[in-house]
Amino acid sequence: MEKIKVNVEWCDKNFGAAIDDNRVPGSVVVTNKTLEGVKNATVEALRFHVEGMSADGDKLPTWLETGDYELDFHLTTSALLRNCEQYTSLAAIARASGINQQQLHHYATGLKIPRPAQRQRIVEGIHRIGREFMSVV
Repeated sequence: MEKIKVNVEWCDKNFGAAIDDNRVPGSVVVTNKTLEGVKNATVEALRFHVEGMSADGDKLPTWLETGDYELDFHLTTSALLRNCEQYTSLAAIARASGINQQQLHHYATGLKIPRPAQRQRIVEGIHRIGREFMSVV
């Protein structure tokens, strides 16, 4: 089974996704208010795109035509933080990650992009919050 990379970003008030794989001809770009919605819309848009190309007689890899693939979603830091806001606050993520809340806000809005090490601290902080939730009995 092939994996197709999909980049997900926060675009002002929506999640936006774009397929980032040169093995998929053309462009597939979608937006939605929720992460789950943008994932579902990407699946539908890709299927529609492949059906259209196939109907036009365009040459496609067999795995793409037969649907023998899975989408691999990669969230930017802003998309990650915006998605987590439905479960926790930036203040809680700041406490768990040790990153200033104002700095997190800049990352969430896309005003600034964190270095990889800083993003890793954010992810670890979110995981720490998740572990705390999971330990509740």
